[in-house]
Amino acid sequence: MPASLDDLVVMGRLGAPFGVKGWVHVQPYSEMDDALADHAVWQVGRLGVWASYELEGFRPQGSKMVAKLVGVDDRDAAFALRGSEVAVPRASLPPAGQNEYYWSDLVGLDVVNVQGERLGSVDHVIEAGAHDVLVVRGERERLIPFVGQIVLEVSLAARCITVDWQADY
Repeated sequence: MPASLDDLVVMGRLGAPFGVKGWVHVQPYSEMDDALADHAVWQVGRLGVWASYELEGFRPQGSKMVAKLVGVDDRDAAFALRGSEVAVPRASLPPAGQNEYYWSDLVGLDVVNVQGERLGSVDHVIEAGAHDVLVVRGERERLIPFVGQIVLEVSLAARCITVDWQADY
């Protein structure tokens, strides 16, 4: 198991149980819905507490994905994992391309507009059809589209995102 969250990339979240044999719905955070199937072992956890699970099965179910984890053999066990994040070791992933980011690398970054006003920090990222959206929490919550016309610079080193977004939007 990786030593810390810095060694992991969160790739999805577990949802409600599917059926009675331990299958669980998966909400992938990747461009390809089946990217998690490439990893034989998942780190599953919440609030910084992680446990390793071997992947027994992964498949589409309608428009969603479901997974079966070794040792999760009934609906109650699947229900206990509901809401947990799914992560994989960073070392098992290819490096992000130029101007590409793993969502988990954006979480916690400060968001500042071109006027120099701090709007908050990235709480999480959501997929909203045409593009991803940064959920920024500060004195209030803001939903900022993650598109080039608005997100002007992402500096992982400085832990800051500069946006063309007014404070009163």
